[in-house]
Amino acid sequence: MRGAFRSIRNYNYRVWAAGALVSNVGTWMQRTAQDWLVLAELTHKNATALGIVMALQFGPHALMLPLSGLSADYFDRRKLLMATQAALGLLALGLGILTISGAVRLWHVYLFAFLLGSVSAFDSAARQTFVAELVGEEDLSNAVGLNSTSFNAARMIGPAVAGVLITAVGSGWLFVINAASFVAVLCSLFFLRVDQLYRGVKTNRSRGGLADGFRYVCRRPDIKAILMMLFLIGTFGINFPIFISTMAVGVFHAGASQFGLLTSMMAIGSVAGALLSARREKPGMSVIVAAAAIFGFGFCIAAAMPSYGLFGCALVIIGLSAQTFTTTANSTIQLSTEPEMRGRVIALFLAIAVGATPIGAPFVGWVADTFGPRWALGVGAASGFGAVIVAVHYFAKHRGLRVRFNDGRLHFSLR
Repeated sequence: MRGAFRSIRNYNYRVWAAGALVSNVGTWMQRTAQDWLVLAELTHKNATALGIVMALQFGPHALMLPLSGLSADYFDRRKLLMATQAALGLLALGLGILTISGAVRLWHVYLFAFLLGSVSAFDSAARQTFVAELVGEEDLSNAVGLNSTSFNAARMIGPAVAGVLITAVGSGWLFVINAASFVAVLCSLFFLRVDQLYRGVKTNRSRGGLADGFRYVCRRPDIKAILMMLFLIGTFGINFPIFISTMAVGVFHAGASQFGLLTSMMAIGSVAGALLSARREKPGMSVIVAAAAIFGFGFCIAAAMPSYGLFGCALVIIGLSAQTFTTTANSTIQLSTEPEMRGRVIALFLAIAVGATPIGAPFVGWVADTFGPRWALGVGAASGFGAVIVAVHYFAKHRGLRVRFNDGRLHFSLR
């Protein structure tokens, strides 16, 4: 893809991307091991317990919103990332020691999930906005897409390797491996050429800092529409650990290696979606809407699949559309937001994308336990179609959307 990798020419981005890829592989290994630990070792296929873990791990993104976004705007993002990455590594090591020793209990996983989520809230806001310091405004959209490509390439590798290692050495060692992987990203941060970073305007410390961020979003109907679409898909659609694990264990009766492979199959589509997003120089609302629609149809197809292999193929569609949606939404918001407000707006974006899980994950887990995993996939489908409805309302109210029939064909027009 011509131009899809143009940010790699930048030394700082190249160093950062190398360290991030190693750490991302470790992160996906830990996520797979954690899901398997809860679903198959500490409970008997209890999807509700897995939903609680997800809620505790992703909920702090919303709880910490008053601090995480402002910290990304106010503090040195490179130093902030060094602190958060080191803390995440130590937490992974702690959970690994508990699991290897045989002392781990479900409440331990709950506690570590909350602590990991709390640190990740600050890490994610700083990491997302740090991209602009690495490459500048011109290549920002491309760098965001490449970051997503790295994250999802790791999703292809990490879960597949994790499935094999869980069987071979046990889930606890995967937490230790993840802890070691954080050394790579810490080294990459240390070796950056600080004088070549694109430093933005620093935000003054003020009580109204967060309120300014909310007021800014309220004045932007385009951003509000994207965030509402993201809320629906993030709350009820992006609960992939529940969807995949319940289908793998409850419907197809798969083992650990097959369970990890399904996540890797979804990542094939995610990598393709991230690369397509990286290639686009000007992300837009039309791409976001199309991705949301395909997301909904992908879940409908997955729910109807009769076999393990066909279900994995349907996950490729879901992965591609989900990654196209989130990456394009991220790029669109960052490029249309003033640099001094970017940290707070992206923190709000992340709080919705990740922090909405506490609302949806327990509900999706309950649907899977009560009505079956295929009905839970129906919830994901509804989230995609609901997001399309939000977009249509935005286009009709703010962009003058008109629908008409001409010569038996349906035509759309915007002012």
